[in-house]
Amino acid sequence: MDLKNYIKRYVEISDDEYELFTSFLTQKSFKAKEKILDIGNRCHHRFYIKKGCVRFFSYNKGNEQIYHFAIDNWWITDYNSLLNNRPSNIIIETTEPTEVYMLSKQNFELLCLALPKTERLFRIIMERAYIAFQKRLEFLYNLTSEEQYKDFIQDNSEFVQRVPQYMLASYLGVTPEFISKIRSKIE
Repeated sequence: MDLKNYIKRYVEISDDEYELFTSFLTQKSFKAKEKILDIGNRCHHRFYIKKGCVRFFSYNKGNEQIYHFAIDNWWITDYNSLLNNRPSNIIIETTEPTEVYMLSKQNFELLCLALPKTERLFRIIMERAYIAFQKRLEFLYNLTSEEQYKDFIQDNSEFVQRVPQYMLASYLGVTPEFISKIRSKIE
């Protein structure tokens, strides 16, 4: 799926409107393990993952804690930093070579004025992101680690192939050895 088809999942968009939409974007490529955003820097963009995979993480008592992943056709940003103009407390880092479209905060506002349906698009994106966040919290508090892993691989099989086991363990809050143990039980 490309960006145009992604947008069409949520709002109707003509060829001319799509051309207008993309005129507000910049494109950038990143190597594997390259930081798109680092702790202490201010986030100025929303990032659409055209192709690739990134992780959204921070450190908790010296240990990496992955909060989120994003792959092809996903938007990701640090909204706290972007919207409040604060230094970021998180890192967005590629896990493989990644191509992104970047939409700056300023261009987002201009795009919404030029193409008002953009606000509807991003409202829907935010609602879906909030649902995913809410579901993650429910899993953290209601499921065992093994149940969380099984649910994650059932709903996100594409990640299992693209994300190293130690990162998946960090996301689930378990050790890589625990993931190995669960995998051996399942297989």
